[in-house]
Amino acid sequence: MSSITIPKFEKSTTRLAVKLNANGERSVLQGHPWVFENSIEKINKDGKSGDVAVIFRKRDNAFIGVGLYDASSPIRIKMLHHGEPKTINSAFFQSKIDAAFKKRASLLKTNTTGYRLLFGENDGFPGLIADVYANVLVIKVYSEIWLGYIKDITEMLITISNVETVVMRLSRNLQQADFGLVDGSVIYGTLENEVVKFIEHGVNFSANVIKGHKTGYFLDHRENRRRVGKLSTGKTVLDVFSYAGGFSVHALANHAKEVTSLDISKQALEIALENGRLNDYTGKHHIIAGDAFAEMEQLIQSGKTFDVVVIDPPSFAKQQSEIQLAKKKYAQLAQLGEKLTAKGGMLVLASCSSRIIADAFFDVNKATLSQAKRRYTLVLKTQHDSDHPISFPEGAYLKCGYYQLD
Repeated sequence: MSSITIPKFEKSTTRLAVKLNANGERSVLQGHPWVFENSIEKINKDGKSGDVAVIFRKRDNAFIGVGLYDASSPIRIKMLHHGEPKTINSAFFQSKIDAAFKKRASLLKTNTTGYRLLFGENDGFPGLIADVYANVLVIKVYSEIWLGYIKDITEMLITISNVETVVMRLSRNLQQADFGLVDGSVIYGTLENEVVKFIEHGVNFSANVIKGHKTGYFLDHRENRRRVGKLSTGKTVLDVFSYAGGFSVHALANHAKEVTSLDISKQALEIALENGRLNDYTGKHHIIAGDAFAEMEQLIQSGKTFDVVVIDPPSFAKQQSEIQLAKKKYAQLAQLGEKLTAKGGMLVLASCSSRIIADAFFDVNKATLSQAKRRYTLVLKTQHDSDHPISFPEGAYLKCGYYQLD
């Protein structure tokens, strides 16, 4: 294996002994991956980011879990293991990576070369994401706790995924810190083009692994995109908040008659057009650049309807105080979507706001669609695809409903 070019970060040898208040202890015993600052009742020394934090039960000093201490986050300890004592070493991380790869086995038997290999907390790596696009691995680091381990973990990921190139992406806070790392660095192999082509269930796509959002693409909706594609044959389709055209491209590849991609970003829509052209299709592909709410109103005014309408907005509730406003926006989108869905058509409504739980999202849709003067059937509810496993409640951020309208 050729060398991985990142600065040398020392692993912390400090072990912190931690005791929590009743709520924090209960959370750890239930397997939750986050320990908040205000849950820590006692700690034997001042912690630094990357220190191993061993959590003991108050009543009998029994070991109940171990994590990494994050001095710069309100989630002060990010848990790696719950239950019996474990040593945090290379073998420990290798076993977690092996388990994660095994979970993706069925997906990798399909004609798919873009997938999430590590899904943060849900695969036992809180604050770390690893996505594969064909022969390029993109690792996104959200917390400095991983810097002492990142070289070893990268080597393990290269071996198991058989990639030729690794790109490192950094969260905003790490980009601003002085760790000698640069967002978008190629740390292993070479990258001929920052736009990498990959396949999703036989449909061709591309991701900008250097400048694109997150790691370059949103992989969590893959199964929903495949499903919408199958529904779109011979149909007219509206893809709202289309970004790089995920739903649009699947619809075109499945011979939709006409597809309209709507997004506020003209640049994203250009990528959507390019992604479409990577596939053979005969339908028309239109783009609309503008505010989704205003443009949908405009389409309604013009009397336009579509056989399939997909509305997949960005997160509306990034903090607790935004929840009520988010629900109003989801209601507004459901109302606009219903008006744009043709008789007998399918309205697909999605949410990626983790603070809006699934029941609340589906309740908003139900209340809104029930006010419309037409019957509807909730055909299906879905979550993330299989490479986005859910191991704790907040990990289940994505929900999607398919509504057949009379």
